[in-house]
Amino acid sequence: MNYLKEERLNALAAEYVVGTLRGKARTRYQKLMMQYQAVSDATAQWEQYLTGFAETLPPVTPPANVWESIQIKLGHEAANDAGIATGVNTPSDSGQVLDFEKEKQKRWKNLSFLSTAAALVLAVLLFVMQPIPAPEVSHIAVVNNADNTPLWVIEVSDETMNVKVTDAFVALADKDYELWMVPANGEAPISLGLMPEANGDTRVTPDILLSQSIAALAVSLEAPGGSVTGAPTEVLYIAPIVSV
Repeated sequence: MNYLKEERLNALAAEYVVGTLRGKARTRYQKLMMQYQAVSDATAQWEQYLTGFAETLPPVTPPANVWESIQIKLGHEAANDAGIATGVNTPSDSGQVLDFEKEKQKRWKNLSFLSTAAALVLAVLLFVMQPIPAPEVSHIAVVNNADNTPLWVIEVSDETMNVKVTDAFVALADKDYELWMVPANGEAPISLGLMPEANGDTRVTPDILLSQSIAALAVSLEAPGGSVTGAPTEVLYIAPIVSV
């Protein structure tokens, strides 16, 4: 799945900001934010939009019992409660005592609700702050030059394709290198994009790379920007891709 498509990215960003994106989907989205600037930008835009929208809504005053529960938790009404409980200066009307007990139970119920809500918020924060596990690599390919020296190391997981550049690689000012997938069924090679000239190139794993049998990966030499014909111009290197 290509998460960088505009419609899909906006839908995921909105769900993430609102909080309806949960579980593994939320964890996967957090990984994408760390890997792709476009995902981080989309998230920031939706945060700004929804924050502005929230500011247009009229404020809502919480019920009085919420404030009373906070006062009880802070101990501000302890003295008043003690005076009523001991019966000092209290008339003999038993209904007043009964009303007080009902109100007290109501306050404790509200306080219990607030405590539960705080615990849920803390649990969510602890979950979000957990380190995001790195994607598990399922396939690897090493592209070597004619001297059998590695130039690129390609690691593939179900979600990302990471291309690492070795110190042996030398970039050309007027040429680009392009990565191709060679299907095992003999069909034409399929472009997987330009090869990076520096480390840190992580992209979403192309669906086609996981859905077909692959004979090998190939790297071609192309004009700046890549092949204009949709086919490799000059294949320089071929590398097997193996399961790990």
